[in-house]
Amino acid sequence: MAMGGGFLRFLFAVVLILAGAGLVLANIGVMDMNMDNAWLYIYPSIFVLFGLKWMIDKIRQKGGSWIFGSFFFIFGSLLLLDRFDVIAFQFWDVYKLWPLLIIYIGFSFIRKPSRIKVTYTSDGNSKGETEYDNSYFSVGEHDYSQPNWKVEPMNLKSMAGDFYMDFSKAFIPDKETPITIKSLAGDVNILIPENIAFRVDASAKAGDIDVAGQKAEGINRRVRYETDDYATAVKKLDLMINMKAGSIRIVTV
Repeated sequence: MAMGGGFLRFLFAVVLILAGAGLVLANIGVMDMNMDNAWLYIYPSIFVLFGLKWMIDKIRQKGGSWIFGSFFFIFGSLLLLDRFDVIAFQFWDVYKLWPLLIIYIGFSFIRKPSRIKVTYTSDGNSKGETEYDNSYFSVGEHDYSQPNWKVEPMNLKSMAGDFYMDFSKAFIPDKETPITIKSLAGDVNILIPENIAFRVDASAKAGDIDVAGQKAEGINRRVRYETDDYATAVKKLDLMINMKAGSIRIVTV
């Protein structure tokens, strides 16, 4: 999720406001804060703001992340409660939040059922098309390189692990096939035959991306690529890849 200039200015303004308000409260004896420990109040507030932004962006379908948003919001809120002597919670107590992983994994298993989409042909007859959703949340390696493996719509989610797809060994149907890969950490390596049309929307919060020679590395990187014949091709792959941390490599063979 890219941070726009407007949000960064807002964040900087909020930090100044919080610092100033905290110092005023300290001067009148409401709280124990000075220039030396101001950062102890500021950085938890930043965590809360980033968490809220990620969750709001997710609600508005403009990127964002429920997992990262809720985690930083909860983590920052607990740190602030410690600063105001409501509870005892230090930065290194973050390990105590590990049960959140169970909650996230539990939500990830709540899958939408397959749906039937009805379209109409030029003669007015209806035609049913099944929309696939085979998403799951897992940990480990995903290897699609066995001979003549069948390509079908996929929605793969991984907490941590590597993905390897060799489409040169696959049976690819004569249609557009959507494939989505989302992972918190890992590497994605994909081989695609030169005669297969494809398009890619690849993004990484931290890491490097290489799609058919188009490269990007660093923080909040994104590469979009489409073969020249994608619009007219009958057999084609539509790849959407999102990594929080790791590398994405797609090469033609």
